[in-house]
Amino acid sequence: MIGNKPIKKHYISINKKFILSITFAFIWLIISIYFSLPWVHDLGVLTTPFTAVVIIAGIGYVPGLTNSFIIMSLLLDRQPKFKTIDPEVPITIIIACYNEEETIANTLSYIKNQIYDGEIKVIVVDNASTDQTDQRSIEAGEELELNLQVIYAKEPGKFNALNEALKVVETDYVITLDADTLLHKLAVKHVVSRILTAPADTCAVAGSVLVRNSRQNLLARLQEWEYFLGIASIKRMQGMYQGTLVAQGAFSLYTTDILKQVGGWPDAIGEDIVLTWKMLRENKRVYFEPMAVAFTEVPSKFIHFYRQKSRWARGMIEGLKAVKPWEQPIKYIRILTGINLLMPYLDIVYTFAWIPGLVLAFFGFFWIIGPMTLLVLPLALLQNYILYVYQKKVFKELNLSIRKNRFGFIIFVLCYQLIMSPISIMGYSHEIFAKKRVWK
Repeated sequence: MIGNKPIKKHYISINKKFILSITFAFIWLIISIYFSLPWVHDLGVLTTPFTAVVIIAGIGYVPGLTNSFIIMSLLLDRQPKFKTIDPEVPITIIIACYNEEETIANTLSYIKNQIYDGEIKVIVVDNASTDQTDQRSIEAGEELELNLQVIYAKEPGKFNALNEALKVVETDYVITLDADTLLHKLAVKHVVSRILTAPADTCAVAGSVLVRNSRQNLLARLQEWEYFLGIASIKRMQGMYQGTLVAQGAFSLYTTDILKQVGGWPDAIGEDIVLTWKMLRENKRVYFEPMAVAFTEVPSKFIHFYRQKSRWARGMIEGLKAVKPWEQPIKYIRILTGINLLMPYLDIVYTFAWIPGLVLAFFGFFWIIGPMTLLVLPLALLQNYILYVYQKKVFKELNLSIRKNRFGFIIFVLCYQLIMSPISIMGYSHEIFAKKRVWK
C-alpha cells in the first residue's frame, strides 16, 4: 500500500511465461552443448559422431532442456485464487470396482466426510466382480446415509464400467474415483471450486493424487516421491498452460456434457490419457488443482508395479495414436503433447546407453557416463526443491504433515529411472505388438 493506493502486482501472461521458460531452456541447452563438445568428440572416436550425439542428447541435452523448462515454469506459476470458495453445485462421483469388497466401505466413508455444501451422488459400478463388492457397497451406503446407487457392467474393462455409469449421470459435473483412493475432507470442495473459477471452456480438473501406503516397503516409499514431486511438478507445469495432459481416473472432475460429446471413455488401457487428449482436441482446457488432494494405494509388489508402469507407458502410445500432437488446436498443448514423442527415444537411450555406461564407469571407463553427466543432477534437485516448497504450503493449508522419507528420496533421485525406463520400453512394445491387455 502506497498512501491510499494499493500496490499492483505485475501480471505475466501465459504466453510470456511460456516464452520466458522456453528461452531459459534453450540458453541452458546452448551452454550444455558448448561444454560437452570434448565429451562428444571422445565418444565419437569410440563410436561415430552421429551415435555420440544421439547418446549424449538422450542422456543430457533433452532431459536438461525439459527440466530447465519445467523449473522456470514452476518459478513463474501462480495459482489463481478461487472465485467460488463454497460451491453448492451437485456432483456425481463414479467408482468403478472389480473385487473391492474389502476397500469400498472405507472409500465411501471418506466421501461421507467431505466438507461440501452441494449434493454428492455416488455411483458404484460393479465391473463383473466375483466377490460381494455390490452388497458391501449397498450396506456401507445405507450405514453412511449416502445418496448411493449400485449398477452393473458385465463387460470387463474399466472404460466399460465408467461409460455404463455415465449413462445415468444427471449432474453437470462428474468425478471419477478409484476404489482404493481416499479423499481429503476438502478435496471435492477444492476441485469444484477450481472448475468454477477456471474459464468457461474448461472441461476437466485433475486432482492431486498422493501415496497413502508409503510405509509398506521401499518400493512404496520410492513411489511416494514420484507422486509427491515428479508427477505433481509435471501436472502443475502443464496446468499453468491450461493443458494438464492426464486428468487421471483415480481422482479427477469432468464436465458431463463434454464427456458425452467425445463419446465417454475410450476402449484403451490408458483410457484417462486418451480421453483427456480427445477433450483437449475439442479446444478445451484441463487444469490441475494441487489443493484437491486424494491418497491412493500404490503397488507394493514388483509385478504389480511393473504392470502399472508399463500400462502407463502403453497408454501414452495409445494417446499419440488416437490424437496426434499437431491435431491439438492450442499451441501450448501441441508442444506439451509433442514432447511425448521423445519419451520412447529417451527411455531407449537411458536403458541401452546410460545403464551400460554406469556399469562401465563403475570399473573406471568413463566413455558414456562421466563428470559432464552430473550437470543434469542439479537441475533435477532444483526442480524437486521448488515443488517441495509448493507442496509444503499445500500440506500446511490442509493441515497435513509430510512424512520423513529421506532414504526413499535419495534412492528415488539416483535409481528410480533405472527401473522406470526398461519397464516403459516393455509398455511401448506391448502396444506395438498388440499384446493382451492386463489391467491389474
